[in-house]
Amino acid sequence: MSNITISVPITREQGRFLEERVKSGVSANKAHAVRQAIAALAEEQFLQDVLEAEEEIRQGKGIRGDLREILRKMK
Repeated sequence: MSNITISVPITREQGRFLEERVKSGVSANKAHAVRQAIAALAEEQFLQDVLEAEEEIRQGKGIRGDLREILRKMK
């Protein structure tokens, strides 16, 4: 996996939060803390998507059957 570098303005409070993560040893450095935050956000989004899908299934909006057959019919 190749990395990219971005520059993002943050608030002083957010900066202090990152510094505390590093100081406490939870994160190796500020960049690591930001990567951890992004990973947590991605996981949160994934879980939200799963919960929404479960709710749709409960509401009868789910599609059942062979995925290849369903996709073929949708084309």
